[in-house]
Amino acid sequence: MKIEDSFRVDVPVDEAWKVLLDLERIAPCLPGAQLTEVEGDEYRGTVKIKVGPITAQYKGVAKIEEADEANHKVVLQAEGRDTRGQGNASATVTATLVEAGGGTTVNIDTDLNITGKVAQFGRGVMADVSSKLLGQFAENLQRDVLTGAESPTVPSDAPPATESAVNAGTAPTDGGATQAGATQAGVRKIESKEAEPIDLMDAAGGSVGKRIVPIIAGLVVVIAIRRVFKRRKKKRSIRHDED
Repeated sequence: MKIEDSFRVDVPVDEAWKVLLDLERIAPCLPGAQLTEVEGDEYRGTVKIKVGPITAQYKGVAKIEEADEANHKVVLQAEGRDTRGQGNASATVTATLVEAGGGTTVNIDTDLNITGKVAQFGRGVMADVSSKLLGQFAENLQRDVLTGAESPTVPSDAPPATESAVNAGTAPTDGGATQAGATQAGVRKIESKEAEPIDLMDAAGGSVGKRIVPIIAGLVVVIAIRRVFKRRKKKRSIRHDED
């Protein structure tokens, strides 16, 4: 599934390039995402998605595969698995930064492969949701990271800065998260506030939301049927034991 989108930030392209390479710093700006640990150039965390009464959590890893500073192009590879085993997702995200009137336009091309319940929404819904979430990300990025506010001071006993932070010219920060330091060889845990799930119904909205309702209704019916069968099976088991 190919999804194309873009957003704009009010900083020069060179500054935007440095910030966007620092995944640890910008991760909290992405709705539903929570960074939990870093090992080398791998960033691990979770993304939570809510569809009506159903909540899914994807646990995965992201890694910068390519960073072409001359052309302001970065390629990010990410993959995750539903913690309940009901699907998985992988994506290759290519971001290209272009100077635009003193600011920067970030063009995002996403090659998304997703399975499980969320995949039932199709490209149209996912594209609309992606556009809204990207807009929220840009707003959070502008407010929380690009406001010119001084970055939190890194403790003296903190581990060495990650490669992305070195490229960004700043010590790694996470928009309010506390760095707990390494708890095992090569792995640095990140303690941060638990992210709220992305509400796809809210993100889709309008006519798109109408397309989602039948899917949600179907999922609710399936869940209800499964529960009924489980109860009947349990009752039969009890009766069998009594006999």
